[in-house]
Amino acid sequence: MHELGIAQSIVEAVLDAVDGPRITRLELQIGKLSGVVADALRFCFDLVTEGTALQGARLDIVEVPGRGDCRACGASFELEDLIVLCACGSADVQIGSGQELRIAAVDVE
Repeated sequence: MHELGIAQSIVEAVLDAVDGPRITRLELQIGKLSGVVADALRFCFDLVTEGTALQGARLDIVEVPGRGDCRACGASFELEDLIVLCACGSADVQIGSGQELRIAAVDVE
């Protein structure tokens, strides 16, 4: 479960960047194509925040849809998974979004 390592890295990054007594909310943007399982990340987040300024913080996860642009025909379309194939039959697709894992907002007390 790589979500544990991801949760630890997120917590470390937030604690390094934010000098506050208590963090009440953290918002993450997670791309649909990132391979991160949101429920597993929530579970791990609760474990790794114990005893830190993030303990008890609300974790809001915003899913970023996958988008692709076909280099063959120029079509832009939504991607559901990493099996990338345009309706025109081309696999020459540039992934534009959906692979993100970003800390979008942090609320402090």
